[in-house]
Amino acid sequence: MTANQKLWGYGLTALGATLFSTKAIFIKLAFHEELNATLMLAWRMIFSMPIFFVIGMWMVLRMRREGKPLPSPRILGLAAFTGFLGYGLSAYLDFKGLEFISAQLERLVLFTYPLFVMFIGAIWFKQNITRYGLIACFVTYLGLAIVFGVDVPSGGWATIIGTALVLGCAITFAIQQLMAKSMIAAAGMVLYTAISMFAGGVFCLALHAISDGDFSATPTFLWLGLGCAIFATVLPVFCINGGLARISTQAVAMISTLSPIVTIALAVLILDEPFTWADALGSALVVAGVAYYTWADSRSRRPQVIEDV
Repeated sequence: MTANQKLWGYGLTALGATLFSTKAIFIKLAFHEELNATLMLAWRMIFSMPIFFVIGMWMVLRMRREGKPLPSPRILGLAAFTGFLGYGLSAYLDFKGLEFISAQLERLVLFTYPLFVMFIGAIWFKQNITRYGLIACFVTYLGLAIVFGVDVPSGGWATIIGTALVLGCAITFAIQQLMAKSMIAAAGMVLYTAISMFAGGVFCLALHAISDGDFSATPTFLWLGLGCAIFATVLPVFCINGGLARISTQAVAMISTLSPIVTIALAVLILDEPFTWADALGSALVVAGVAYYTWADSRSRRPQVIEDV
């Protein structure tokens, strides 16, 4: 691995983390037009699904041309199931949560999913819970408690409901991450991503069709849905994958700690959300806790798969 390739890896990862950070901003701006989580989720997927379909078909044709065997129907089915879970149900909980809470709090809560990976992995896969994991968990949730405590007086039950929904998103996404590892190894990162994202899109479209059925939206809403699909979904996926191809997963995870910081800055500048000293302290603790966990986990030589929802 040359120094130039590593620089490309760092740059692509930083760009991917920054682009992922814009998701909540696009959603909040769209909610100014219409407060409808399933409609925004549906249009995000309508715009992004054709791209992932083309990528998936290209990968299948490439594998056939190179004489490589395609993944078994079981692997393909499991990849689709994790897409329903991680990019369908999980994304719905995230979008719905943003109906109730600020973009800043949403990103901080969602950013805790690596800790859920640790705890669910211990229960499901009999993985060890480490001392550094417990320390990181304490620091992270102390920070969340501070931000949550600041937001509750003004938001009331809306803050509680929204935070619970985004916590549900973090938990379901953590489960998806744990299930995805073996399928990524079997199907490859590109094909797995295409299948899981397309399956998640099917879930989102079906959910809105059943719950509402009306896909009409204002031009501004559609433009924001397109922006969310391209700049906060498709492009960052490829940037992060490009980073993973050039640098370690631990390096990708560390650079991804930029994500909540960028979201907070954009929320203050674009959405005019308030940002107090208590918010700053809580946010710093959340980022520090997750960054410490990632750093300590990298030293334990147990690689992690890092994606975003």
